Amino acid sequence: MAKSARDFDLFSSQLVIQESSAGDAAVAQTRLQLLSDISLVQVSVDCVSLARALVEKGPIPEKAAVDALHIAIATVHGMDYLLTWNCKHIANAEMQKAVKRICRNAGYEPPVICTPEELSGD
Repeated sequence: MAKSARDFDLFSSQLVIQESSAGDAAVAQTRLQLLSDISLVQVSVDCVSLARALVEKGPIPEKAAVDALHIAIATVHGMDYLLTWNCKHIANAEMQKAVKRICRNAGYEPPVICTPEELSGD
C-alpha cells in the first residue's frame, strides 16, 4: 500500500521557506500555503558545521553548499527521510556513500534521501 503525507510527521526548515518564496509570486504563494502547516526545525550551528564538512570533505561542490545544508539539517534533527526532487546534489546515488560516511563520522545517522515518488512506492 502506498504511503501518503498523512502517514508521516512532516518537517521543513526556514531554508525551504526561503527557496519556496522565490520565483513567480502566485506560484510561490501556492508553495508557501502548502508549507504553512508543517513544523519548522531550526538551522543550528551543528547543521552549518555538518554542511561545511559535506562540502569540504565530501562530494557536495561549493556551488551547491545550500544543498549540503538541506542534508545537514535533516541529519542533525534525526529525520528518517529527506525528500527532494534535487537529484543533482542531494538524491544522487553516486554521492550517498560519501554523504553517509561524513555524517556518521560526525556522530549522526543520515536520513534516507529519496524523491517523494521513491518513498510512496509509485
